Amino acid sequence: MKLSHFEFDLPEELLAKYPAEHRDESRLMVLNRKEGTIEHKVFKDVINYFEEGDVMMLNNTKVFPARMFGNKEKTGARIEVFLLRELNAENRLWDVLVDPARKIRIGNKLFFGDDDSLVAEVIDNTTSRGRTLRFLFDGSYEEFRAKLLELGQTPLPKAIGRDVEPIDDERYQTIYAKHEGAVAVPTAGLHFSKHLMKRLEIKGVEFAETTLHVGLGTFSPVEVEDLSKHKMDSEQIDISDATADKINKAKKEKRRVCAVGTTVMRTIESSVSSKGELNGFTGWTNKFIFPPHEFSIATAMITNFHTPKSTLLMQAAAFGGYDFVMEAYKEAIKEKYRFSTYGDAMLII
Repeated sequence: MKLSHFEFDLPEELLAKYPAEHRDESRLMVLNRKEGTIEHKVFKDVINYFEEGDVMMLNNTKVFPARMFGNKEKTGARIEVFLLRELNAENRLWDVLVDPARKIRIGNKLFFGDDDSLVAEVIDNTTSRGRTLRFLFDGSYEEFRAKLLELGQTPLPKAIGRDVEPIDDERYQTIYAKHEGAVAVPTAGLHFSKHLMKRLEIKGVEFAETTLHVGLGTFSPVEVEDLSKHKMDSEQIDISDATADKINKAKKEKRRVCAVGTTVMRTIESSVSSKGELNGFTGWTNKFIFPPHEFSIATAMITNFHTPKSTLLMQAAAFGGYDFVMEAYKEAIKEKYRFSTYGDAMLII
């Protein structure tokens, strides 16, 4: 498979700028691989495709307000700092991206907040836009984290093309988010409302939680035509033994196991035993899934409509079948489905 196989024309107006008014009322396209059929539904209709004992796997990562704005010492130039990951809590070291990067060199200091209550020093270059910052802050670690939360903004993807608004604080987060660490939301989970989850629970559908702290690498553009040469950034994952047991039991009983989102699929495909069972695991993954790929765990998948040439589209095509998924995307454009983070959903069964 080549990068050019995933190129298509996406009309600008189909990139969703805002979420649907109600989480579970986005549109839902249902792809049935066995029958080769495409149905048009509303997301809350997803309940009709699952029975008692089926399992939905969720990514319970929580987005933290990773985008900050500071001023460079002396010049006062406004600099965007995007927090990627904490490297060392004791020394307040963070891996970040800076913009504009050309202005930021080792030794520079950045000041944050109206009162310059937080200062950071650039101590290393990591990539063209990447830097290592040491934050200088007098208070306790808890106070330091509280200061980051106070100064940070919801890290809305730039592709959305608007500034952060109060609605994003709530809607750019799944309702089951628990473990802070993501800089981007696992978008398939955004369609679940409390009401829908309650209805699924009453029906006997079970939930199993995993964690993958989504990094910006998930959205990094693929720049090689030969997909086997693309390298994904590593992201932290956690699968508990209890989750693995629940999934393996459902598989044994021939229940439907649904991965809610590409991050869940990557997490579970990163920890499969030689017998095709899910193993508990805590660590890192840089798994890149593109066609052809033999899936071991999930028998269904919920995902959003993704942008051209994205690793997310490649994974959906690997699971649904390249020709079928690309045909569905043509249909989605014709039917004016909404794409990307705040867009509509697809269920592949």
